[in-house]
Amino acid sequence: MDFLINPWPWYTSGAVIGLVMILLLFFGKSFGFSANLRTMCSIAGAGSKVSFFNFDWKKQTWNLVFLVGAILGGWIANTFMNDGNPVQIAASTINDLAALGIAAPESMQPTEIFSWEFASSIKGILFLIFGGLLVGFGARYAGGCTSGHAISGVSDLQIPSMIAVVGFFIGGLIMTHLLLPLIF
Repeated sequence: MDFLINPWPWYTSGAVIGLVMILLLFFGKSFGFSANLRTMCSIAGAGSKVSFFNFDWKKQTWNLVFLVGAILGGWIANTFMNDGNPVQIAASTINDLAALGIAAPESMQPTEIFSWEFASSIKGILFLIFGGLLVGFGARYAGGCTSGHAISGVSDLQIPSMIAVVGFFIGGLIMTHLLLPLIF
């Protein structure tokens, strides 16, 4: 059981992602979580109103199963494999968070950002609405999400995905170094 609870080396996930990509390429599939939003809207009948959602969603059921598996896997890991210790992060990250007024996490996430108290505050509601709009618009405008472009698109050597991934990193740097200090 210690094998499952203790952290695995970083290269393990890289090897597993590589294996998944080989399988997806073999079966002619492309990976991306934001595609599930389109699929769920199509299942709900949005295709009768908007042509973007009018497609054969049954071909994407494998991706929905992957999404459900990711959610269940996270819940299982947190519920049954969590030893109760906070997530281990670098001392420099703890110092950077402290400069923003955010304490080091006592569990998986800092409670100043990831708590019902924050989510129900005016600041939290605005943060979620604005962030959700940016993520939704960005995924649609870029033609996919970070996982789809960075994992599937880059492994397929698609130029638009490589450009999108560079944009994601630039956006992350701007958020981390310019916007987060203004927000917190």
